[in-house]
Amino acid sequence: MGFRYRKYASDLPGRPDIAFKTAKVAVFIDGDYWHARILQEKGLAALEQSLRTESRDYWIAKFQRRVKRDQEVTQILSESGWLVLRFWESDARRSIANTAEEIAQAVKSRLATGLDTKSIEN
Repeated sequence: MGFRYRKYASDLPGRPDIAFKTAKVAVFIDGDYWHARILQEKGLAALEQSLRTESRDYWIAKFQRRVKRDQEVTQILSESGWLVLRFWESDARRSIANTAEEIAQAVKSRLATGLDTKSIEN
């Protein structure tokens, strides 16, 4: 689509999977399991029910920490002027074209806004 981007931007909080630095758009593709989709969408009871392991308490705490960390990263980036887009891995796989289009629209919008702002200031 012609946009310049960085993969795994290590200089940004949370290391976004894709970062469009000029537009200040950070994209995360969160794995359903590792980022606890079930916890976020259905709650703690559903997560507890889905884990069939002796170390269930360990994993629940780990997932809760990861969800909290993701929320904190989103907040930090947003407060720094970044637009943060998060997609679930299974949704992105199901419709990569729609995911790419949503990202492209966000980048175009941010670039257009940025260009308008610069022309007003000059």
